[in-house]
Amino acid sequence: MLSQAAEGVLVHQSELLENNAIVVQGREGVLLVDPGLTDDELTCLANDLRELGQPVAAGFATHPDWDHALWHAEFGDAPRYGTARCAADLRDLLAKPDWKTLIAEGLPPEIAGDVPLDLFGRITGLPAGTAYVPWDGPRARIIEHPAHSPGHAALLIEERGVLVAGDMLSDVLVPMFDTAADPIEDYLAGLRALEAVADDVEVLIPGHGSVGTDQISRRIDLDRAYVQALRDGREPDDPRIGPSAKPGWEWVRDLHQGQAQRLARISGG
Repeated sequence: MLSQAAEGVLVHQSELLENNAIVVQGREGVLLVDPGLTDDELTCLANDLRELGQPVAAGFATHPDWDHALWHAEFGDAPRYGTARCAADLRDLLAKPDWKTLIAEGLPPEIAGDVPLDLFGRITGLPAGTAYVPWDGPRARIIEHPAHSPGHAALLIEERGVLVAGDMLSDVLVPMFDTAADPIEDYLAGLRALEAVADDVEVLIPGHGSVGTDQISRRIDLDRAYVQALRDGREPDDPRIGPSAKPGWEWVRDLHQGQAQRLARISGG
């Protein structure tokens, strides 16, 4: 079911992982960002759009993780965009003969048989430096940065004051790092890129978790404190991995411990 996050911006949240699919309404259709996760959920989203009387005019994947590059036949054949690096990463994956098996091995077991992969990852890379998503609707500024994954980008829907943050600034997930040479500095650079537009943001939509109103600065500070603690070899004082973590999300502490150990090995600590 779609819920309103701001004027002309709607959100459809998945049951598992609380993935947020974002719908930005335009004059003759919608911009659909990061739709997911299961076939039933994607069909439900398509039905909701049909009831609104608005077809999908364009799609956008904030980054190449499996749960952000899905699609469904009922959305039609609208162009699907991402950054050039995001598209290249997905193209390399799809070139492997066993790509479906590789993705399936990483799917949550609860939904492993229900995630449609036939249209996965067919993203058109936008030229480096492209400032806005090319579509006939509210201007969606592309904020590309190196945090979390190759070619990650947030979208600032300027006329609505909405930041679509991709896999950052979540209230349920701690920052998750890429396998880059310096993932800590990459993540801090990504936070600086989002902080640079914070004054223009009234509504924050993370890839996972709750939509936030006037919360962007607090969430940036929370993510930065977590990253800096791991950089300095300290245990973060973070509610997402503490006793007050959201029920059902206790596994995030295991995720945190695993990446803390990996980062310690990288730094020789």
